[in-house]
Amino acid sequence: MLDALLIVIMQFVLVPLTTLRTIFVVKGQIQKASMLGGVEALIYVISLGIIFSDLSNYLNMIAYAIGYSGGIILGGLVEKKLAIGFRTVNVSVLDKDIELIDMLRYEGFGVTVFEGEGREGNKRYRLDIVVKRSREKELMDLLNVKAPKAFVVAYEPTGFKGGYLVKSMKKASKQKLLKR
Repeated sequence: MLDALLIVIMQFVLVPLTTLRTIFVVKGQIQKASMLGGVEALIYVISLGIIFSDLSNYLNMIAYAIGYSGGIILGGLVEKKLAIGFRTVNVSVLDKDIELIDMLRYEGFGVTVFEGEGREGNKRYRLDIVVKRSREKELMDLLNVKAPKAFVVAYEPTGFKGGYLVKSMKKASKQKLLKR
């Protein structure tokens, strides 16, 4: 019974680590991914060693499956809480709402405005906003209040070069260094 409990706990640790390792690999943070992978491998070998030492003990196998399933839920919660990375949010509106644009910029969001044309030749405006994932909900809440009829699409960018976001990140990191 103690082995089964240990297996569940190890899976609750292993699977969230796997989730984070995958995120770090996708985001190009290979050193962090490598360190997590080493810990992950150790936990994996220990838990499977316990299971393979007595294949007639079905409780250990069930514990592994339960721990794995629970670990997936836990990993998702951890990933959501950490909110690593950025989102690009495209907001399509019918009118060029200067008040909305200024408010978003005041709140610290980088906003680029494009003018386009709709199906019947009507002008449309697209706001491109790059936001840290940790602030995505805040942005969506503002948009729901200030532009409830807007068409909103969010996706994850794969790289950055220049622009408002890069400048503000560099400025923030310099300020952190000066505080030390």
